[in-house]
Amino acid sequence: MAVLGSLGLALPLLAGCQPPRPGLSLVVATKSRIDSLDPAQASRIGVMQVLSGLGDPLYAIDASGRIEPRLATALPVLSLDGLRARIPLRRGVLFHDGTRFDAEAMAFSLRRFMAIGTLGYQLSERVEAVRTTGPYELELVLKRPFSPLPRLLSAIFLTPVSPTAYREYRDKPLNERFVGTGPYALAFFSGQQQRLVPFHRYWGRRPANGGIDLVTLSNSTALFGALRSGEVDLLLSSGLEIDHQEALHRDAGAGRLREAVGPSQEIGLVSLLSDQPPLDRLPLRQAVALSLDRGTISQRVALGLRAPLRQLIPPSLPGSDPSAWPTYDPAGARALYRREGYCSGRVLTLPLTYRSDIPTDRLFALTWQAQLRRDLGDCVALELTGMESTTAYAQLDKGTLTMLFYDWIADYPDAENFLMPLLACSQAEADRCLKGNSVLGGTFWTAPGLQQQLERSSQLAGPDRIALLEAIQRRVGAASPYLPVWLSAPVAWGRLPVSRPRFDGSGRVLLGELHRLPTTAGGSPP
Repeated sequence: MAVLGSLGLALPLLAGCQPPRPGLSLVVATKSRIDSLDPAQASRIGVMQVLSGLGDPLYAIDASGRIEPRLATALPVLSLDGLRARIPLRRGVLFHDGTRFDAEAMAFSLRRFMAIGTLGYQLSERVEAVRTTGPYELELVLKRPFSPLPRLLSAIFLTPVSPTAYREYRDKPLNERFVGTGPYALAFFSGQQQRLVPFHRYWGRRPANGGIDLVTLSNSTALFGALRSGEVDLLLSSGLEIDHQEALHRDAGAGRLREAVGPSQEIGLVSLLSDQPPLDRLPLRQAVALSLDRGTISQRVALGLRAPLRQLIPPSLPGSDPSAWPTYDPAGARALYRREGYCSGRVLTLPLTYRSDIPTDRLFALTWQAQLRRDLGDCVALELTGMESTTAYAQLDKGTLTMLFYDWIADYPDAENFLMPLLACSQAEADRCLKGNSVLGGTFWTAPGLQQQLERSSQLAGPDRIALLEAIQRRVGAASPYLPVWLSAPVAWGRLPVSRPRFDGSGRVLLGELHRLPTTAGGSPP
């Protein structure tokens, strides 16, 4: 009954506002409340999923990692010095209000995003100027060569908006409307529900369904029950507790649901405060790294649904190195603890902070604490503290958290968007970072020449880039200012009357491919 009540608050919002939902439309449920549909305000997974149906990127990344032109017609053409990128644009594209898409419209959208975007730094840190060099040709003047440019331009928060509709909003957000070029147009918006209807003048492949209702339910129990009862057609895993995910995984294995797993852009990690005692000592950081039994933690905490991770770059991306961090080795850890004066009547006590509003985080902390007590209890012990997420994030750069377990989600699928945000340092003294992303990540760690390696990795391409990315990870793994723990992949579960969902290379469900399957003579889908 609680589930019925939750959906009852969401779906009838359409009543009186528009015609009833057509029979071929689908209901997709998530826990993500949407407060704004302005790409300039986008920063969370939920709004990125909605925008992927309403807008088009310049480029898209498919499930195999290949880059495909979308609103662009080819990859950027670079000048010899790599500082100017010319992008040919698609003709015959219309915005939902009938405005023509062209280079001026794209330039308007990118300049607006750089000026007011929550993630505007992703573009403004790399792009000096946006120019039009023809009616359907865009030029980006770069501050330095940047090889992942097409991957950055695949980010859905860079989808163009109609200059006509946003004329009065070039310097402020337009939260409750969206006028873009995508396969769906927005028919209704609230924080709990967005109604997407097919845009019949769309330039590309038309949606295979009659529309999408994206609804937000407040908790994991409501989401779980809504799918099992048939009140929603598709459920996204974001915000779903691990025991519910495991139950749906079993249902899919038994043939009662359709399940799809997408490429991950999210990693769980522990930051180690590396510029203050005791973890300013490299041997102790290395000992802690050897003390983490990822396999046990993945099974007991994530029920095997999150793969153990020994790298900062997810395995779906070029440049990943699956063995960059050491594996669990209690004997090796004990030797290092002993070398530092522990294990002989002296126990190293390490404060570990976990996010108290994330149930899985507490389970991780308790499980690691118990594992250490069992295997290395005479050498090391964890002292646990729960802290609400927002408060914990605000403390990271203050140097007050010895260790914090949290997750990192990339804004677009490229190695650069994992390494730079966690490791970049603009001001350093030896191996101590004084200013930069390493401070914001809570480690305060760097190494001589590391910043230059990071910058060079974003200028190289092909095998040379992959080799450097792997070398950077091995270097960081040896110093262990972070401990990668596990990989969180997006999952979608659909009812049997609905086609199996597919993900793109950015980890979003391809909404336009979803459709109801024909039924057999017995009334069930094939």
